[in-house]
Amino acid sequence: MRALILVGIPGLVIGMGSVSARTVSQEDAMRAAIHPVGDAKTMQAWLSRVPVTREFPDDFTTTLRGHGAAFVIEMTTTPGCVPCGDLWTKLTTLGTRYSWQVRTIGAQEAMIRSGRLGLPWVGHPVAWVRPISDDVRVVPVAIGTDHAPNLARNLYLAAKMLTGVRPAVGVRAMSKFTGIVGLPATQPARR
Repeated sequence: MRALILVGIPGLVIGMGSVSARTVSQEDAMRAAIHPVGDAKTMQAWLSRVPVTREFPDDFTTTLRGHGAAFVIEMTTTPGCVPCGDLWTKLTTLGTRYSWQVRTIGAQEAMIRSGRLGLPWVGHPVAWVRPISDDVRVVPVAIGTDHAPNLARNLYLAAKMLTGVRPAVGVRAMSKFTGIVGLPATQPARR
C-alpha cells in the first residue's frame, strides 16, 4: 500500500501541473515587467525590490572617467514623470562625477531608437549612451529609473561595448532594466 501511495504522488503532481500551467502572452510578460508609477512612494517601493550592484571591476572608475569626453548619455522625459526626475538626478550626478554629458531627447527620437533596436516602447524614462560624434550607434542603459550603482555599471558596459573592448570578468551583463516608468499621459476627454 505504501508503494502505491508513493507512486501515486508524482502522478498527482504532474497531473495538477499540466492543468494549472498556462501560456504567458507577450502582453502578460510586458505587464509583469513594466511598473508605471505616479508618486515617489510607489517608485521607492518598486526600487526597494531591485538588487543593487555591489562589486565593480578594477578598471571601473578609470574607464568611466577616461571615456567621459567621448560619450553622451541621452534620456527621455515628460512633464510630471516622477521616475524621469529620479533618473535625471542620478544620471547628472554620475555625469558630474565621471565627466559625462547628460541630455534629454524627444519622445519621437526615443521611439525611433527603440524601434531600431527592437525594443518595445514602454514609456518614459529611457536612457541611452552614444558616441558624441555618432547618432546611430546607441546602447540602452536604462528603461525606467534604477539605483545609481546599477546605472554606473550600465554606463561602464556601454563604454566597453562602444569601444569594442571586452569588459572585465564579473561584469559581463547589464543590470536588468527595472521598468519603473512614469504613468502614461492621459488624453483629454472629448465632449
